[in-house]
Amino acid sequence: MTWWVYLLRCADSTLYCGIALDVEARLAQHQEGKGAKYTRGRGPLALVYREACGTKAEALRRERVIKRLRREEKLGLCRRG
Repeated sequence: MTWWVYLLRCADSTLYCGIALDVEARLAQHQEGKGAKYTRGRGPLALVYREACGTKAEALRRERVIKRLRREEKLGLCRRG
């Protein structure tokens, strides 16, 4: 099982970071308003970055690191990945 860290770009140009086993299914949940509270009402959403992690614990650690990055650094990840 591969866990993923992902970044979504919201319609207001903000970025949301999360983790999931199935990124496409999680994106669909966000689009339907059943995902994170932050993304509700901020659609449409676009998947701009994803990164594979071996375990849930690794994905959570990487999510924490990404969330602490400055916006410019997060956008840099999107350009590279």
